[in-house]
Amino acid sequence: MAAAAASVDREAARLTDLDSAIGDADHGSNLQRGFAAVVKTLEAEPPGTPGTVLTTAGRQLISTVGGASGPLYGTLLRRTGKALGDAAQVGVGELRTALRAGVDAVAQLGGSAPGDATMLDALDPAVEALATSFRAAAEAAGQGAEATVPLQARKGRASYLGERSIGHQDPGATSSALLFAALAAVADEEGAK
Repeated sequence: MAAAAASVDREAARLTDLDSAIGDADHGSNLQRGFAAVVKTLEAEPPGTPGTVLTTAGRQLISTVGGASGPLYGTLLRRTGKALGDAAQVGVGELRTALRAGVDAVAQLGGSAPGDATMLDALDPAVEALATSFRAAAEAAGQGAEATVPLQARKGRASYLGERSIGHQDPGATSSALLFAALAAVADEEGAK
């Protein structure tokens, strides 16, 4: 979560720029505030399991991030954490299964699917690619975010623009790709130790 927060902090201005073209220009600042609150909460009361880390982070995002991003990211993390349960350690297979539950919950909450130019366009291929590696998942998420550029948004605030949403990269897909890139970077660091 600390790596994700640092990534969001570095890219907040870019996320807000992407959002200004098709949304309300607050995606970066909202996530920046939310992930800073997540780190502060986790440092104050370190959870004992990976599942608890994610459910705690999800609750914090719901309470501090405005707009749709708080509930969507909060749902992703809380549902993933719940699926992990009380396991003290989690393997890649368990994480992938739990993330699938989280992504499915986001799809249900937002009423969206891959191809709608939403965060699912990064999340869905990332979870599939996690079967290969963390790096493959990060690359798939990045490619998924970039693939939203030619799409017409069918869900979320950008959908109100109709065809004018075409040609703009979805900020939610972009921030989702940042999270998978942070996960891959941490996995690389841990593997090097």
